[in-house]
Amino acid sequence: MGRRAARLSAPTGLARLAKKIAARRARIGVIGLGYVGLPLAVEFAKEGFSVTGIDLDPARVRGVNAARSYILDVPSEDLRRLRAARRLRATASFNVLGAQDAVIICVPTPLRKTREPDMSYILSATKEIARHIRKGQLIVLESTTYPGTTDEVILPALEARGLTVGRDFCLAFSPERIDPGNATYMTRTIPKVIGGITPQCTKLATVLYGCAIHRTVPVSSSKVAEMVKLLENTFRAVNIGLVNEIALICDRLGIDVWEVIDAAKTKPFGFMPFYPGPGIGGHCIPSDPMYLAWKVRVHGFEARFIELATQINGAMPEHVVEKIGGVLNARRKALKGARVLLLGLAYKKDVGDLRDSPAFDVARLLEQRGAVVDYHDPFVPSTELNGRRRSSSPLTPATLRRSDCAVVLTNHSKVDYTLVLRWAPAVVDTRNQYQGTRSKKIVKL
Repeated sequence: MGRRAARLSAPTGLARLAKKIAARRARIGVIGLGYVGLPLAVEFAKEGFSVTGIDLDPARVRGVNAARSYILDVPSEDLRRLRAARRLRATASFNVLGAQDAVIICVPTPLRKTREPDMSYILSATKEIARHIRKGQLIVLESTTYPGTTDEVILPALEARGLTVGRDFCLAFSPERIDPGNATYMTRTIPKVIGGITPQCTKLATVLYGCAIHRTVPVSSSKVAEMVKLLENTFRAVNIGLVNEIALICDRLGIDVWEVIDAAKTKPFGFMPFYPGPGIGGHCIPSDPMYLAWKVRVHGFEARFIELATQINGAMPEHVVEKIGGVLNARRKALKGARVLLLGLAYKKDVGDLRDSPAFDVARLLEQRGAVVDYHDPFVPSTELNGRRRSSSPLTPATLRRSDCAVVLTNHSKVDYTLVLRWAPAVVDTRNQYQGTRSKKIVKL
């Protein structure tokens, strides 16, 4: 009963922290300055907090300290203002953690080749926090992970230092919901789900995020908050898998799947449009469902919808390559030796984010079959492709004429698709970019 009472009250150190947060005097540390961490650090710094970002990538540290943004959604001008006001800095040293009042973990959570969660980044961050933790601190995990991570992995490591959660420090989970390149829903305007280990933890984390985020959504526990993120992206992955399978069915039946979707979405209830494509990419949608599948597998449950959607989505690059082969065969051209121009390597429109992009699978499969692969992407000047450093080819009539087939994999706004259609011998359109355009050159997904 004593432990429960302590959790529901506001101990002196945590009460002081709540006041510091309300007065914008709390110091905030953000571990990981990528797509999630840097925008979050900037929003807190804009609200007057002193923010220190911690990242082991020296290029990121130099970028922040020199006010040069490397994230599309963070203008360099914002960094310049915050650096001039001395509200934002970056370091590669974890020694600053002891001086922070709140520490937010925004590190990657990739999958291993075995499709099991790679917890190494979270474990490393937790180890460093445990070395420096003190009374009166708030720790928040934002990295996507399986339900139970916060209270089964992070909590024991922190309480091993002799401190008690809800009394000496607070611990919560608040899932990141970043959508790179989205000008409407950004860090500040996306509602923030928050689940603490104790009610006091939830309350304190809600106070912190409420200073920089328009709306907070407290839930009953960290496990609920962890499950919320997995549900959101599993919902997307499964529905994308469904519409990709519908696309495969329509292809067999000679039906335009895009016309089907456009007509179906006129129904004002009971239908939400999802769209097929060459596969799924980004950090969250391919990996988050597998975190959930792995967790329930440990408990003897098979997540069959998740596994099936993963198989369908993972097979789409193969379908795209078959489409390309069919287009070339119709022109009496073998795939082996053909020159294929990929339009877009990024996993989504108008960003340069290459994480888990299906374009790389398409490129790999094409070269395995003997094709010569080039790419054009205005957001990706150069990258490693099939083990070699490549540069984006200029989109010119000569480049297009030289190719045997152009493939729209990412429908970037900055690509001149009229030019592509005029000069490319054939076009495989996986994104319905040429909706309404009648041309024998175009073959859709």
